[in-house]
Amino acid sequence: MLSQEPAKTAALAQIEPVARASISDRVFDALYRQVLSLDLPPGAKLSEADVSRQMGVSRQPVRDAFYRLSKLGFLIIQPQRATTVSQISARDVFRARFIRTAIEVEIVRRACESLDPSGIAVLERLIEQQQEAIDAGDKRLFHQLDDAFHREVCALIGLGFSWDVIRENKAHTDRVRFLSLAFASQTACDDHRRILDALKARDKDAGEAAVRQHLSRIEGIVERLRADNHAWFAEEE
Repeated sequence: MLSQEPAKTAALAQIEPVARASISDRVFDALYRQVLSLDLPPGAKLSEADVSRQMGVSRQPVRDAFYRLSKLGFLIIQPQRATTVSQISARDVFRARFIRTAIEVEIVRRACESLDPSGIAVLERLIEQQQEAIDAGDKRLFHQLDDAFHREVCALIGLGFSWDVIRENKAHTDRVRFLSLAFASQTACDDHRRILDALKARDKDAGEAAVRQHLSRIEGIVERLRADNHAWFAEEE
């Protein structure tokens, strides 16, 4: 009997959770995109029953997705009350920018030392694709390529885990960045070019300056967006 029990447990671990996670991931990704793009704006109400019915899935993967989105700061879940899309926290945006700057400054300085020509080529292609997305007016694609550029700089020098830390802290920032792409995508792309130029020249100080300038732009963007969409931002001291 002892020899059979581990086999039964192993089979469940390999099959059931994988199938369940696949559906939950799809629900999460769909809701994440809608919150990010403001198709589900701050204050919008959601219910597990409505989402499960519209997506044609059971309530459990919806519940899982809601929980994951709440941990990112995108949803507010309150017992016996409707789940709502959170307002954007300028305070959390600035905190995330501080954390991200500290990490990416170190990343770019190390990349100036160790990034090889094949890595440079990867980043050059990403910037080319970003410009193509701008020219095509594809904000969603540009947002993905923007993240890809920063993620690849980390990964190409063997520090991919650092992007995981950044990603965990930037949910509110992502909504601000997506909104800003209507007027700031070309500026972001140009900033990436300056970062890449510093990497090619192996100029640590220029790389750090370019990263700091690039990430600091979020403060002016927040002020501009809050002036136009005040209700989307949380009231904070």
